[in-house]
Amino acid sequence: MFEKTIQIVKEAGEIFKEGYYKDKEIVLKGKKDLVTEYDIKVEEFLKEKLKPFNTNFIAEESIYNEKIHKTFIIDPIDGTTNYAHQVPHCAISVAYYENNREVFGIVYNPILNELFYAKKGEGAYLKGKKIEVSKNECFQRALIATGFPYSSAENEADLKWVISKLNKVLPRCQDIRRLGSAALDLCYVACGRYEGFYEINLKPWDVAAGKIIVQEAGGEVSNNFGESYNIFEDRCIVATNMKIHRELVNLLEG
Repeated sequence: MFEKTIQIVKEAGEIFKEGYYKDKEIVLKGKKDLVTEYDIKVEEFLKEKLKPFNTNFIAEESIYNEKIHKTFIIDPIDGTTNYAHQVPHCAISVAYYENNREVFGIVYNPILNELFYAKKGEGAYLKGKKIEVSKNECFQRALIATGFPYSSAENEADLKWVISKLNKVLPRCQDIRRLGSAALDLCYVACGRYEGFYEINLKPWDVAAGKIIVQEAGGEVSNNFGESYNIFEDRCIVATNMKIHRELVNLLEG
């Protein structure tokens, strides 16, 4: 199933690329949250091709429940705003879970031709080569990534949280990046481009694949209290190279 799913994701990447370079029909789901016709096309393609595995689906553009026994968790285009503006930081994210546990994850950026994947207990890979998290232990030299929740347009408490954490983290690290795709941000932690990543109000499909890729690359994933991260329940995800994890969590608690 794992190898076949990778091939299906690559095939979906052709639809992804076709839409990336075209004028697209864009619909707003909220003040900042949007969806394109290609979000729907890629998701429908993936679900149709994966249907023979006789699994359940949790996907961004579908109604879903939280039963994750033999379930694919799909984000057809993570970073849709980037995709709509032809910013090449966007990806397809597919994870497979059994009995509430991750089995494998795949994140594919067709525009930059970067395919990240990991299977439980078998390590994490980029373009077929094994990847590992950064070995940097110094927080002052750490490059951290984050994201801004769509809710910050309407929810003053969320906006205040974002600003307060930036005020704490930015002076203490080397710098902060905000590139607009949580799935890729997690993969960038996994391959050592970032030392850490945090964000609030993400959905299961944003992080399900990236989470296992970070863990299989030797990193750590938790909530902002240092506890095991639940993709359905926790408000904040924190992913790091493990070496700076406690320091970042301490800055994000509360």
